[in-house]
Amino acid sequence: MSSYIDVLLPVPLDALFTYSVPPSLQGSVERGRRVLVPFGRNKTCVGLVMKAHDTKPEFDVKDIKLVLDDSRIVTDIQLKLWHWLSDYYMSAPGDVLQAALPGGLKAVDAYRPKTEQCLALAPELRSERGMHVALDMLKRADRQYKAFACFLSMTRWDTIEGATTHEPVVEVTRDELMNSAHCTSATLKNLVDRKLLVPYEREVGRLNHGGEPHLENIKPLNEAQQEAYNKIMFSFLKKNVVLLHGVTSSGKTEIYIHLIRQALEKKQQVLYLLPEIALTVQIRQRLQRVFGDRLGIYHSKYSDAERVEIWRKQMSPNPYEVILGARSAVLLPFTRLGLVIIDEEHETSFKQQDPAPRYHARSAAIMLAAMTGAKTLLGSATPSLESWNNARTGKYGYVRLDKRYNDIQMPEITVVDIKDLQRRKMMNGPFSPLLLSCIRRALDNGEQAILFQNRRGFAPMIECRECGWTPRCESCDVSLTYHKALGQLTCHYCGRTYAVPEVCPCCGSRDLRGRGYGTEKVEDKVMELFPEARVARMDLDTTRTRNAYERLINDFSAHRTDILIGTQMVSKGLDFDRVSVVGILNADSMLNYPDFRAYEHAFMMMAQVAGRAGRKGKRGLVILQTKSPELPVITQVVHNDVDGFYSDLLEERQLFHYPPFFHIVNVYLRHKENAVVSTAADAMGALLRSWFGGRVLGPDKPSVAKVKAMNIRKIVLKLENGIDRDKVRVYLGKGKEAILRDQRFRSVQVYFDVDPL
Repeated sequence: MSSYIDVLLPVPLDALFTYSVPPSLQGSVERGRRVLVPFGRNKTCVGLVMKAHDTKPEFDVKDIKLVLDDSRIVTDIQLKLWHWLSDYYMSAPGDVLQAALPGGLKAVDAYRPKTEQCLALAPELRSERGMHVALDMLKRADRQYKAFACFLSMTRWDTIEGATTHEPVVEVTRDELMNSAHCTSATLKNLVDRKLLVPYEREVGRLNHGGEPHLENIKPLNEAQQEAYNKIMFSFLKKNVVLLHGVTSSGKTEIYIHLIRQALEKKQQVLYLLPEIALTVQIRQRLQRVFGDRLGIYHSKYSDAERVEIWRKQMSPNPYEVILGARSAVLLPFTRLGLVIIDEEHETSFKQQDPAPRYHARSAAIMLAAMTGAKTLLGSATPSLESWNNARTGKYGYVRLDKRYNDIQMPEITVVDIKDLQRRKMMNGPFSPLLLSCIRRALDNGEQAILFQNRRGFAPMIECRECGWTPRCESCDVSLTYHKALGQLTCHYCGRTYAVPEVCPCCGSRDLRGRGYGTEKVEDKVMELFPEARVARMDLDTTRTRNAYERLINDFSAHRTDILIGTQMVSKGLDFDRVSVVGILNADSMLNYPDFRAYEHAFMMMAQVAGRAGRKGKRGLVILQTKSPELPVITQVVHNDVDGFYSDLLEERQLFHYPPFFHIVNVYLRHKENAVVSTAADAMGALLRSWFGGRVLGPDKPSVAKVKAMNIRKIVLKLENGIDRDKVRVYLGKGKEAILRDQRFRSVQVYFDVDPL
C-alpha cells in the first residue's frame, strides 16, 4: 500500500502535486481515481491520481481528504492521449484535465444523479394477512382505498399468497400512481402518514433511450458506394488512416453506416466525429434508426449531468458501442475502440481556439486510434490541404467517390458580378436581380432556397454619415455589431453589449446608419421581398440551445420553412430534399481576409454550401455573387476543380513556407498595458530569433490586437518538416520562462497555438 500519490489538478500549471495518504485511505488509492485534496491556503480541489508510491518528498506534504471513486474513471489510453495533447500543443497537463472531464467530475458536489420518487409497500404489510388489515383500515376512506388498491395492482402485490407473490414486484413512481389512480398528492401523503406506503428515491438515467437496434434498416450500397467501401477496406489492410474524398451528396454517410456495422460485428467501438452540433441532429436520426440504443451522443450542448452519465456509462461494463459527437467526444473513455470516422474533416470547428489546450480533434482522434490500434476514416468533399497532401504522398490511403447518389448532376454555379450591378444601381439590398428571380421561381414551384451570409447580426457596424464615426468596443479592438432584435450593439469577441446611440458623440449628427448586411438584416429584407414565404435564420444567435438546432433543421426538412438564411452552419453537410436554389450573397467577405488560409477556407465553404443545392430530384442552381469574378478560385469553385485548386495552393504554400511543407507555431503575449506587452514581445522575439534565426516573424499586432481589455502581440514560427519538434518545444518553454522571470513581465500571459487555423 502506497503512502504518497502524485495528483493532477485542473489548474494551468505544468506540474503534478504530491500528497500523503493517511492509513485509513491507503488501500483505496490507485492511478485514475479522483481524490479531494487541499490546495492553497483555504481551498480544496478535486484531482486525479497519476501515480502512487512510497518515495517521501523532501518537502512537507499535506494529507488527501477523501477518495471519491470506488474504481478508475479514466483509462490508461486516455492518460496517454492527454500526455500527448499536453506535449504536442504545449499546454499544461491541468488544462487538458480541465477540458477533458465534465464539470460534475471536477467538483465534489456538482454531480447529482437524477432521481424520482417511488413508493413501496410498508415491510410489515408484505403478507396476505397484512394486506387485508390495511384494506380494512381504509374502508371508510374511499379515495385512499382506491389509490392503495391501484398501487397493489400496479406493483403486483395483489398476487400475494401467504408471503410470496406469483409475479415479480414492480417499482412504481409517485407520478405513475397518481396518473393511474387519478388521485391527488394529498391522498398519497395520507397513505404515507398512515405508514402503509414508504417513499424512496430511485436514480434514473438522463440518457435518451434510442430504442431497439434495427440493422435491417441499413440501405444497400449502390455500385459506386460499394466500390468505395471495398477500396476503403482494402486500404485499411495497408494504412491506418484513409481519406474518403467524396463529392457532396455522394452518399458518404451510408458508407459510414456499413463500416460501423462491420466494426460492431467485430465487437469493436466506433467514434464518429462531426464538426458542428447542428450536424448531429440529422445524422443522429439516421444512426438511431439503425443502431438504436447502441448509439450515444456527446457534445457541449448537453447538460453537465448528462455528460457525466455518458462518461460513467463508457467506463461501465456496457458502454455505448457507437459515440456520435463533436470535438470533445475524442476525450471520452473507450475500452475497445476499433474505428474512428471524422466526417467533414476539413472543418476548422475541429480546432479548439480558447481556452487551452488548443488542440485539433482530427489530430487527437488519429493519435487516439493509433494508440488503440483502431483505423481512421477521414471524409470530406473538400479535404483539408494537409489531408489531401498526406493522401497524395502515400501517408494516408485515398479513395475517391465522384458520383452523386442516384446520378444527380453537380449543381450549376452561376457567377454574378455585383460590382457592376452596384455601379448601375441594379442591386436590391444584397440581392442581384438573377438571385431574386431564381428564388421566386423556386417558391412558385414549391421548392426551397438557402441564402448564405457569413456575418451574423443586423449590420456589421454602425456609421455616422456626417463624420464617419463608428462605435467600437471599449475592451476590444473591434467595431460593434448591431443586433436589431435585441436592440443593442454587441462585441462578438468579448460579448459585451452597448445601447444603440441616438446621436454621434463626435459631431452630434443623428444620421447613424448600419453598414453592410448581417444574417438578421438579410432576413428582414427577404421577408419584405417575399412576404408570403416562411423564413428562418440559422446562426449563433438563433441556435444557442440544443433544441433550437433540432427545431430549425426539422422545420426546414419538413418544408415548414421555405427560405433558410444562415452563416457557415448551413454549409456543413446538412441534407435537404427540396433545395433547388442556393445564394452565396458575398464571396468577397471570405476571400479578403488577412490569413494565408483565406482562399482555402473560402473555397471549401463555397463548395460545401453549393452542395446543398439539388441534392435529390433535379439539378440545383447556385448563384455566387462577387465583386471579383476574375479570380481563379471563383472559376475553380464553379467547375468543382478541387485538384486544380489544391495544386495551385501547394505551389504557393511551398514558395512562401507554409503548411503542409512547414509547421506553424504562433506565440501570443497578452497584457493590460500596451507598452508592457510590446516590450515583452520584442524581448521574446529577440530571444527566439537567437535560437531559430529567420524562422521567426514578428512580433506584430494581430488583426484584432485587443480583446477583453488585454493587448496582444503575436510572433510566428515557421518550422520546416523534419525539424526536431521536441527541441523546439524545449526552447519555446525556455523562452517563456525567461520572459516571466523578468520582473517587468511577471504578469504577462504567454501561450502557444500549435498548427493554428
